[in-house]
Amino acid sequence: MLGITKKPGSSAIAFMVSGAFWMALGTSWGLTTALHLVAPELFNNISWLVFGRSRPIHVNTVIFGFVTSTLVGAALYYVPALLKTRLWSERLGWLAWMFWNAAVISGFVFLPMGITQGREYTEYIFPFDVCVMAALVLLIFNLVMTIVNRREHQLYVSVWYVVGMAVWTAGVYPIGNVMWQPAVGAVPGVLDSIFLWFYGHNLVGLLLTPLAVAAAYFIVPRITKTPLYSHTLSLVGFWALVTLYTHIGAHHILQSPIPNWLKTISIVDSMAMMLPVFTVLLNIALTARGKGGMLWHDVSGRFLLLGLIWYLITCIQGPLQSLPSVQRTTHFNNWTIGHAHIAVLGFSGFCALGAMWHILPLVLRRRLYSTKLVSLQFGLVLIGITGFFIVLTIAGLIQGTSWANGVPDYAVLPMLPPYMVLRAALGLLIIAAAWIGLYNVIMTIRHGQPIEQPELEEVATA
Repeated sequence: MLGITKKPGSSAIAFMVSGAFWMALGTSWGLTTALHLVAPELFNNISWLVFGRSRPIHVNTVIFGFVTSTLVGAALYYVPALLKTRLWSERLGWLAWMFWNAAVISGFVFLPMGITQGREYTEYIFPFDVCVMAALVLLIFNLVMTIVNRREHQLYVSVWYVVGMAVWTAGVYPIGNVMWQPAVGAVPGVLDSIFLWFYGHNLVGLLLTPLAVAAAYFIVPRITKTPLYSHTLSLVGFWALVTLYTHIGAHHILQSPIPNWLKTISIVDSMAMMLPVFTVLLNIALTARGKGGMLWHDVSGRFLLLGLIWYLITCIQGPLQSLPSVQRTTHFNNWTIGHAHIAVLGFSGFCALGAMWHILPLVLRRRLYSTKLVSLQFGLVLIGITGFFIVLTIAGLIQGTSWANGVPDYAVLPMLPPYMVLRAALGLLIIAAAWIGLYNVIMTIRHGQPIEQPELEEVATA
């Protein structure tokens, strides 16, 4: 075991394999929540499967277990590769992996028992908040030491985003989880909502987004065999992200009695978020100009291409729905659930899968076991998430417009079952895709054909 933890790239593999595993388990657990919405009394006599306990398991496992683990694993390969050196310590990478996965596992142990902090995205109890923080501190130290010992002078933008992610998340996580109040993980009154949504939105903006964008900046130029269009433009997007994104969480609670200045800042900065988004997308589009076919015909490239398209959709819809006039129809209903799914699975999830299928052969020095299974996974996830988005958007608009016209809840609820059935059916496609992906990862590790050294060097420097 100690030998494995020293092997170059082993911690990257560990994170990516656990990401594939958590995708399978997290999406499968999500089926219980979907069934609740089809048949609300189905699990009423099984306390550990009730909606209020199963949903946080699904959400946290997908965010922390699947998407983050996979993207961190990819980063632990390409950051040293970009710096032309080895990761400073594989053992520290493994230790970070252990702490991170301890937190994810805790969700399956304590949340079904109702032992939770009971706040959105902060359900893990205090000891496992400490595990998350320990993992982040270890990653920061390992990445910084790798940079200190680098042989490449220039810090490519993907390195900026990965280190930024670790530092920003280490700063935001204790605030959102109110770690100075370990007994409750909350503060009294409306201030708790402000803390929570400062963290909740930054979990997407300062954890998932930097990792997904960093992967795209690394992989798209490699697939298209084209230098990044503009390093300066990439850094404009980097600094615009951290400058603007940190202030927009309050748009989740515009209907609450928070200060008007905070509401105004959150709305203005939400609209301004289109600047870093379009900066990133423009830079990548100009990099891949005339080479879109190369992206589409590469099994990992098409995941990244669709992930960036979902990024565009998410970041047009997000700012628009921060406007109070739009929120009157879209807030507190299935519209928001649809938006959350395209942000996590559509954008960062597609980028995570694309990164994994591109980097796994490089770090394993083995070909993918089956590119056909990768394409099958892509098709299933694409149909599933597109269907999710359409179905939940329609359901949300039915709810929102009905409430706006004074229709009571008891008259609205009978309109929703067909959409909830479709949601559950589409979820089965995503679950199938997740298990196919896990099988393909395992078979690649065990039976993938070795890549010969000359060919490996050619691939690694492409």
